[in-house]
Amino acid sequence: MMQGLFLALLAGSLVSMQTIFNSKVNQRVGSWAATAFVLGLGCVASLLIGLLFEGKHLFDLQKMKLWYWFSGVIGVGVVTCLMQGIKRLGPTYAISIVLTAQLGFALFWDLLGWLGLEQVPFRFQQLIGVLVIIGGIVVFKAGGRRERQQSSKLM
Repeated sequence: MMQGLFLALLAGSLVSMQTIFNSKVNQRVGSWAATAFVLGLGCVASLLIGLLFEGKHLFDLQKMKLWYWFSGVIGVGVVTCLMQGIKRLGPTYAISIVLTAQLGFALFWDLLGWLGLEQVPFRFQQLIGVLVIIGGIVVFKAGGRRERQQSSKLM
């Protein structure tokens, strides 16, 4: 359990750092070139690390449903949309919305048992958790707006 918590925290910090780096690359070369660059380097790194740790078993691809192969295409959408979101909203606001949407949709997929997931029964606490996070984003955004208004009055 502790290892899972640590890895989840590490993943969250890496996603946050990656999105900031991606947005900086996007500022220099544009959205599509940045997406190709980021995902291309990720592909090379994944292949090398996979070969190092799994060897020839890396390519033992079991019978998989066709639509699972489109995960990389979805990744293009993730990287592109996130870079554009950061460009328009800033990193903290954009990432908080992305994480909330990720949690909300994960809950949705779990509840319905879609995409090959085992169906999980609905509990009211799950909905409250998502709503609390959304409330936190609203408070965060409203607090930032109030600070900007106060600082502009001082000038």
